[in-house]
Amino acid sequence: MKRKETGDLGEKLALNFLKKKGYKILDTNYRCPQGEIDIIARQKKDLVFIEVRAKANLAFGSPEESITPSKMRHLELAANHYLQNHTGLPPSWRIDAVVIELDSDYQLKRIDLIENALDW
Repeated sequence: MKRKETGDLGEKLALNFLKKKGYKILDTNYRCPQGEIDIIARQKKDLVFIEVRAKANLAFGSPEESITPSKMRHLELAANHYLQNHTGLPPSWRIDAVVIELDSDYQLKRIDLIENALDW
């Protein structure tokens, strides 16, 4: 499976996972000059920007390790872009991450939510 297909599978798994956790999905694959946000959702009173990282091979580290400080900075800039260009949004927001490990057959092995990933 190619990297893009792994990413698409990861986003699908993440969407189902988040819905079960009570997140209301507002948007997916939001693109702007600052970057891309995989999922935008509401959880209770918070607006949540979500980065999804899925890996089937851990040779180069875990999904968590692939979220670099530079990537987090781009997510924060993209979140600010979204906030400036949309109205009626809750004042409280955060960035979460969903990390996914797949086995060699691309079946779900592990899925975790990291809330407030900027502080992580």
